Amino acid sequence: MTETARSSRKTGKARTGLTIERVFTTEGMHPYDEVTWERRDIVQTNWKTGENVFEQRGVEFPDFWSMNASTIVTTKYFRGALGTDAREQGLKQLIDRVVKTYRAAGVEHGYFATDADAEIFEHELTWMLLHQVFSFNSPVWFNVGTLSPQQVSACFILSVDDSMDSILNWYKEEGFIFKGGSGAGLNLSRIRSSKELLSSGGTASGPVSFMRGADASAGTIKSGGATRRAAKMVVLDVDHPDIEEFIETKAREEDKIRALRDAGFDMDLGGRDITSVQYQNANNSVRVTDAFMRAVEDGTDFPLTARTDGREIERVDARSLFDKIAKAAWECADPGLQYDDTINDWHTNPETGRITASNPCSEYMSLDNSSCNLASLNLLKFLTDDDRFDAATFAKAVEIIITAMDISICFADFPTESIGETTRNYRQLGIGYANLGALLMATGHGYDSDGGRAFAAAITSLMTGTSYRRSAELAGIVGPYNGYARNADAHQRVMRKHQAANDALRTVSSIDGDVHKLATKEWAQVVKLGADKGFRNAQASVLAPTGTIGFMMDCDTTGIEPDFSLVKFKKLVGGGSMQIVNQTIPRALKKLGYTAETAEAIVEYISEHGHVVDAPGLKTEHYEVFDTAMGVRAIKPMGHVRMMAAVQPFLSGAISKTVNLPESATVEEIAEVYLQGWKLGLKALAVYRDNCKVGQPLSDAKKKAEPVAEAPAAAPVVEYRPRRKRLPKKRPSMTTSFTVGGAEGYLTSGSYPDDGLGEVFLKLGKQGSTLAGVMDAFSIAVSIALQYGVPLDTYVQKFTNMKFEPAGMTDDPDIRMAQSIIDYVFRRLALDYLPFDERAELGIYTATERARYVQTGSYIDEGASANEIESESLKNDEGDMVDTDPSPKPSSSITLGSLGQISSLIKPAPAEAHTSAELMESLTGSTVDAPLCFTCGTKMRPSGSCYVCEGCGATSGCS
Repeated sequence: MTETARSSRKTGKARTGLTIERVFTTEGMHPYDEVTWERRDIVQTNWKTGENVFEQRGVEFPDFWSMNASTIVTTKYFRGALGTDAREQGLKQLIDRVVKTYRAAGVEHGYFATDADAEIFEHELTWMLLHQVFSFNSPVWFNVGTLSPQQVSACFILSVDDSMDSILNWYKEEGFIFKGGSGAGLNLSRIRSSKELLSSGGTASGPVSFMRGADASAGTIKSGGATRRAAKMVVLDVDHPDIEEFIETKAREEDKIRALRDAGFDMDLGGRDITSVQYQNANNSVRVTDAFMRAVEDGTDFPLTARTDGREIERVDARSLFDKIAKAAWECADPGLQYDDTINDWHTNPETGRITASNPCSEYMSLDNSSCNLASLNLLKFLTDDDRFDAATFAKAVEIIITAMDISICFADFPTESIGETTRNYRQLGIGYANLGALLMATGHGYDSDGGRAFAAAITSLMTGTSYRRSAELAGIVGPYNGYARNADAHQRVMRKHQAANDALRTVSSIDGDVHKLATKEWAQVVKLGADKGFRNAQASVLAPTGTIGFMMDCDTTGIEPDFSLVKFKKLVGGGSMQIVNQTIPRALKKLGYTAETAEAIVEYISEHGHVVDAPGLKTEHYEVFDTAMGVRAIKPMGHVRMMAAVQPFLSGAISKTVNLPESATVEEIAEVYLQGWKLGLKALAVYRDNCKVGQPLSDAKKKAEPVAEAPAAAPVVEYRPRRKRLPKKRPSMTTSFTVGGAEGYLTSGSYPDDGLGEVFLKLGKQGSTLAGVMDAFSIAVSIALQYGVPLDTYVQKFTNMKFEPAGMTDDPDIRMAQSIIDYVFRRLALDYLPFDERAELGIYTATERARYVQTGSYIDEGASANEIESESLKNDEGDMVDTDPSPKPSSSITLGSLGQISSLIKPAPAEAHTSAELMESLTGSTVDAPLCFTCGTKMRPSGSCYVCEGCGATSGCS
């Protein structure tokens, strides 16, 4: 607060303040009275051990909140000891605890014109949180309104100088931040290199050696009770003499991990032996300059300079050094790159100091010893029923949220005094969004398309423009940030750069054109108001990973990410779980002009296969709309880079995102991604090649080292082998003739007298032809394996959906389309020999069963099957009634007549799936390269530059 604002309150003179208008709420009605509330039992189980890790019964939530969101909020954010009266019992208490604290601080510090405006502010903020329009970052929910220190920031940047006092202080400050569950980043480039002398005449240790101590500290504090790994970022400038050692640090440790794993040690993330290797608690990034990147392009030398006096110590080949960076990233995903000149060209406070580092996830970039509190909007909440993005309402929401975020700095506590001083002087904020991927899909945009990028850029421009306009208005009421006068020219220059980027944006359709028009008006006001009043905040926006809070808002996608998969895993109120096709897919199909019948067939196909390739009736030019982060139609690496480049000019900070590459990616491909990131104007870029890290457990199947014990004599070796069960001379068999894509064939299958398939023979082509010989050999191999006990369902899982020519229409009424002859054969065998329950799990039904499903909502005649399980009625996340019958059932809202009412096909989730990542694996047969959650044991999924667990909300380092 300024001295003028304080004195005006002391003297009792009339003061100005914000006039808040109602956007979401109704005068005379509290937001809580508009919704229906219900009591739920929150029980969280570790799927690996079977034990309950959390239980709180009778908590109160709105009926439209999903069970996932309710579980994560209850376990993560409710305060008070379990089983006591102090424990929060519902969402109302949580929201009131936070919102009323914000209102009281706003009143105390002169933000509102009248008490009525303060009340409207409280109601508007409450309504948006209640309806999942936005969420503050996790520390707000942890701390605000409690007896704990009122820490509101999730992102911290520290500093370290070339002295032992400073290095030891770095360890201490970082430890306190880790203890509070947050992370920090810093640049080690001020520390002299191992190629320079100490004042005493000895040789310096260099920054990499001091990284060991910090890494051990982070690991120790984590193992001392934190529920997630410590998050930290370590940055080193590319001209530091120890840069090659820094680049290769984690790659060498990864080699050590592989050697120890092969020797039988438990080297998974969280394994008992992983602590024996170093540097595993930090993300590493190299800070590169334009001069270095030009030297890479030109193939020239680049100088490495001393930290003490700036002299040149040696020259290295820039391209060779860049290749080493790419090779190390190929081996272990580190280091990432931060583009120094781009970062500082958009810096609003250069007179105070340069930006040298970032937070652990790379989205917050500002002064040393500073912090940033974050909040993210749920973009899908602003999509109207007529598929229009409500830009005006979005801007009003941004106004309220930015106001609340700035108020929080007035009462916030900070882990160190230096961080608190810098934050209060510069008041950095980080508004962002989630659900971009779902919004693009719902509006018929491909993530990697010109239209998708233009839409995302326009929204980001509007968000940041509105934020700075409100920041200028706040400056006129409660004063600009303390460091503004010193940096006024630079700050206004950056605002003009944002405005110029907005003017250069080329829209593609009316939906992004309308958003862009409003953004243009906002930036005009920003430049005008800022020149007159200044700005309240040095920074306004970032794109954070939104892991835990994304689940709190029931978002399908996090941050700037595309959709992870088209089929979701969802918990049900009352128990149980379901496999549900992404709710935005029917909306996207309607937007693209598909009929109700075609859309329903596409949704059912996606439910069975997890992707859209060869979905019946779906045009190939529309495939891109349904591309996902992983799977059959995974977005190409440069598609991610281009999306980041589209929105970067409209952000104060940067973007938390890792560009995923397939395991087959080369070092040269990674180098090209890093080079293009620089050319396209990104501030930071990280990559991850699938399966490049040993310490990312994909399953429980770990090698265990057995203790070596001396035995008096060798025990006899007992060898167990499968035994072949041959068919009798006479056995039942049947022959099926078929055509697939015009190609004719015959399938003969023989079975054991006591049932069970025992042999298969395929007749294709002329006798003596290559095709006939290959089919004979294939048939014999499958038949012998069946007789040795290989289950038929294993073959069905492996060979169905195999695609090659001939493919297409068949003459079999039960299997109208086949992707290949092999696909047809094993679907036919499944129908002939597998029981219904096993076929249902594989999504294989007869024509009669499918017809009955359309008529009655059930694949089975009621009472006709002994395998049928008595159903128990439950409500799904939207309040509709579904069953726990093991056979797939449609949502009660599915109708053939109205595409607008098509809901996702709902099925019981496979028993082995407890998250969407595990569900995707069961559908596609491909693994998701992600760690297991420390809390509940389920597989996490990527979120920004880290991982998040949708079972319990835990993250691998980002709030």
